[in-house]
Amino acid sequence: MSSNPYTILGVDKSASQDEIKKAFRKLAHKYHPDKEGGDEEKFKEINGAYQILSDSGKRAQYDQFGDAAFGGGGGGPGGFGGFGGQGVDFDMGDLGDIFGGMFGGGGRRAKKARGNDIQVDVTLEVKDVVHGKEQSIDLRKLDSCETCDGSGAQGGKTDTCKECKGAGHNTVGQRTPFGVIQRQVTCPVCSGRGEVPEFACADCDGAGVRKQDSHITVTIPAGVDDGATMRVRGRGEAAPHGGEAGDLFIRIFVKRNKKFVIDGRSIRSKIDVGFTQAALGDEVKVKTVDGEVKIKIPAGIQSGTELSISGEGIEGDWGRGDHIVTVHVKTPKKLNKKQKQLMKELGLSEK
Repeated sequence: MSSNPYTILGVDKSASQDEIKKAFRKLAHKYHPDKEGGDEEKFKEINGAYQILSDSGKRAQYDQFGDAAFGGGGGGPGGFGGFGGQGVDFDMGDLGDIFGGMFGGGGRRAKKARGNDIQVDVTLEVKDVVHGKEQSIDLRKLDSCETCDGSGAQGGKTDTCKECKGAGHNTVGQRTPFGVIQRQVTCPVCSGRGEVPEFACADCDGAGVRKQDSHITVTIPAGVDDGATMRVRGRGEAAPHGGEAGDLFIRIFVKRNKKFVIDGRSIRSKIDVGFTQAALGDEVKVKTVDGEVKIKIPAGIQSGTELSISGEGIEGDWGRGDHIVTVHVKTPKKLNKKQKQLMKELGLSEK
């Protein structure tokens, strides 16, 4: 029997990795010991050849030194160091797809399907950030079929799955170089439900899900940050056959506001006051998110001074933050002679 891995897999020496893998899978399917007409020794030989040619380092060694690169010569299953012998390891990962296809699933395939996640963008006003908001979101997505209540069965009538006899899973044996391993895999016929529709629902073709309009209302808390993402579990797309629904991710954008700036728990704004108001003091109206409030401008206030309005900031479990006003004193640009004289006299009196 040939010990040449290229000959065993039936590929040219110049074959690509995709060609090598394709040839390996075809032969592994054909000679797997659990199949009728399978050949365990041939199967081991095929795997040994693949372990060399699928590894660029081992392939280069074989191309240069032949069988001697792996401690031996001779054909048959002993070639390339044998099935798990020196130089070649048995890689279960390479056979995962083959085993999964033969046994009706396994590993990740044995799990029920999960619905897709959905992401939407929501734009908020500053007032929404201050108080929070009940946000309505309209989507068109895979959802549980209303006609059959997600059962996939016309009229809700189901029969026990004949494949798994209602267990929802099957026990299968997997032959490996280390013996036969038994494991449970999700039944491919009923997808783990243990029952199948007596008659498939006409609206969803028995899947239990279909595209439809969905209206969702979520609570966006006060104080949410611009750019934050909220996760609403189970409000993404539904999964067929009773699988777990995906999640809804809401990305938050806060619309820029010319008057108000969010700063942690506080809201900031600016006001202009006249020179006389700053010098003598005054009472002025300030716009907040919730409306106008009056504040006192103390006499002699300087430009850039910050005044705090308590309880007009962002809501939270701690109460509300403050609204902070930065005062800008407007200096007159044009004065007549009398005004200039008065300003000079005022300046002299301050010295």
